[in-house]
Amino acid sequence: MYQSFEVTARPEQGPPRLERLRTEMRAEGLSGFLVPRADAHQGEYVAAHDERLAWLTGFTGSAGFCAALMDVAGVFIDGRYRTQVKAQVADVYTPVPWPDVTLTAWLKEQLPQGGRVGFDPWLHAAGQIRSAEAELAGSGIELVRCDNLVDRIWEDQPPPPMEPVKAHPLEFAGESAADKAARLAEELRRAGQKATVITLPDSIMWLLNIRGADIPRNPVAHGFAILHDDGRVDLFMAAAKLSGLGDHLGPTVTQHEPEAFLNAVAALSGPVRVDLNTVPQIVADRLGERLAEGGDPCALPKARKNAAEIAGAAEAHLRDGAAMVELLTWLDGQAPGSLTETRVVSRLEECRRRDNALQDISFETIAGTGPNGAIMHYRVTEETDSRLENGHLLVLDSGGQYLDGTTDITRTIAIGTVGDEEKACFTRVLKGMIAMSMLRWPVGLAGRDIECVARLPLWLAGQDFNHGVGHGVGAYLSVHEGPQRLARVSHVPLEPGMILSNEPGYYREGAFGIRIENLVVVEEAPTLPGGDAERAMLHWRTLTFAPIDRRLIVAEMLTGEERRWLNDYHAEVAARIGPRVGEDARRWLDAATAPI
Repeated sequence: MYQSFEVTARPEQGPPRLERLRTEMRAEGLSGFLVPRADAHQGEYVAAHDERLAWLTGFTGSAGFCAALMDVAGVFIDGRYRTQVKAQVADVYTPVPWPDVTLTAWLKEQLPQGGRVGFDPWLHAAGQIRSAEAELAGSGIELVRCDNLVDRIWEDQPPPPMEPVKAHPLEFAGESAADKAARLAEELRRAGQKATVITLPDSIMWLLNIRGADIPRNPVAHGFAILHDDGRVDLFMAAAKLSGLGDHLGPTVTQHEPEAFLNAVAALSGPVRVDLNTVPQIVADRLGERLAEGGDPCALPKARKNAAEIAGAAEAHLRDGAAMVELLTWLDGQAPGSLTETRVVSRLEECRRRDNALQDISFETIAGTGPNGAIMHYRVTEETDSRLENGHLLVLDSGGQYLDGTTDITRTIAIGTVGDEEKACFTRVLKGMIAMSMLRWPVGLAGRDIECVARLPLWLAGQDFNHGVGHGVGAYLSVHEGPQRLARVSHVPLEPGMILSNEPGYYREGAFGIRIENLVVVEEAPTLPGGDAERAMLHWRTLTFAPIDRRLIVAEMLTGEERRWLNDYHAEVAARIGPRVGEDARRWLDAATAPI
């Protein structure tokens, strides 16, 4: 199996590790040390070698950091993890609601007399350090560059990953690597910039039409790249990883070992474009005055999927939808109490593995039943594995990495007879998902401008949820892809070709969770009769096709328009997925997609 259920961190391991870290802090004359989730490449996901935050604290979420001081250690977590962190960290750690409480405000409160707080300049983005230093000015608190103190005490730290890299076929990429590099180089020339430094693994993969396996569930390889204004690319990646590529990289790409990266940065002529939100502080230090601020040049072109990438994603979702229907058919035939979460996860992976194009799952499958469903990023282990009991809601959030696309789908499923309160909450979440699916909006709006549409039915009932409505999704790349998001913090205008998730939810700690998720792609919207012909509009096309559990829907709460959308969607699910599944699943699907 791709997924395992082993326990990867235990709360009781945290206190002695924290004490060892504090011993190193004293030796360095530090008042504190920062331990981020990030690695040197500043991607969201990290390899086992870089799981420093989880190793030290026990917290395994995909975002957050620890600020370890001599008498207190704060674990900063956002709203997605405020339930999870309670179960994963020992009492020596203090959960801090972030970004409600900022690191700098917390440091000022904890170190009123000032102090020296160390950080590894490889693991913090230059923009983060710049902002923190400005906010700490006059406080007496100094941020100090130093060696990584966690690596110093982590005796059995896994080695850095060295997985082979493979070519990503042009039929799926839709544009050659040389054409991508030339297009971005022209952008550099127009801006008067000589080069740009790229550290995000998915950006490098997209630019060079390659894929790797250094990070589980994400087809990326660790490395760094420098794109010059003439279209040449210096790639800093171990030669051993690239041995199977042949001549795929072409004459404009030069391979170097990663150890040569910083010297190459130091030798660049300026101005050199860097994204302060992703480039490590150590790179900014080496560039000095030659640094030119700008976004990652790959980010928006990568987000705007071309026709081949969208076609691949659509086809991958149909095959993935068939796997989901096979799983749901099987699940519906099991008696309440007869299954555990791990059995559901294993069975779903079995269904997906029937597709030869499957390369991996796109993230650790979330299968949370009953109270576990309220943990937004719940990961089932051998110790937490729970039975699907009568009356439970099962939150099943999963996806696949296929050669032609990345999928991410969530369905909430009734186990036995579910209560009226759960059904009412489910229907509000569904109404929000439908409202977003039906939305049309003017060109130029960002995720922050429209995400409230999916929350309105919950707001009207005095309810809400602590995660974004949606995230970007890659093309056989990271399942979480920026810069586009459906979130209050997203200022990036939505553009045709962008693929995002549409996933409102609701969570009641200790009781149940609900989430419904489809992936959607932005398209130009046709002018409606009576509409303003000169006003360009956008809308969504749904990519995900799988039934939504009709047993959880309070039909009287749906408007006529919402009911029409749901019935039309289910009719399309039956038409598209029915021919791809077996006879038993087809009969189940016909019943599951019957009109309401």
